[in-house]
Amino acid sequence: MNALKERALKTKGLLVAASVLASGSVFAHPGHEQASSFMTGFAHPMGGLDHLLAMVAIGLWAASIGGRALWAIPAAFVVTMLLGGGLAVAGLNVPFVEQGILLSLVVLGALVLFAKRLPTAACMAIAGAFALFHGAAHGMEMPLSANGLQYALGFALATAGLHAAGLGFGQLMTKIGTPLATRISGSAIALAGLVLAFA
Repeated sequence: MNALKERALKTKGLLVAASVLASGSVFAHPGHEQASSFMTGFAHPMGGLDHLLAMVAIGLWAASIGGRALWAIPAAFVVTMLLGGGLAVAGLNVPFVEQGILLSLVVLGALVLFAKRLPTAACMAIAGAFALFHGAAHGMEMPLSANGLQYALGFALATAGLHAAGLGFGQLMTKIGTPLATRISGSAIALAGLVLAFA
């Protein structure tokens, strides 16, 4: 039964990754405002090392916990990130955005490094708290000409794809018996957060 669940989760992860990649090629037609807005949003999490590492860390952390956390932690991040983006677009000030993003790297990296197992609800709350800062940054940096809905869809799908990459890597390392590689990745993410904070 566990093998069936594991296979189903892997299939879902591959479908999410495929849809993210496919959606990029579908919308990449120049001259269309929606396509431009979508691609701008999609590129935003990929273009900043801080965003990229945090998104992958969420997937790695969820993979190290397993069970419901495999989908609950990434889902909490994406939903709250969209909320943060909406607050910023609405003109509401989210304080300490840059500091929150850098802190997310250090904390999430440490959680991956130490394979910290907390109740799923607590993990979702931690992920959501940091997602608010990432979403606010996406919202504040949205071009004035962009279609907000398409832009949000773009950065949400890119984020989900990065979560899936972290999940896939973490699960693969566990399956082949080298969870140490996941922990090393966590330490590298935390270190990157410290370096960026003091750069």
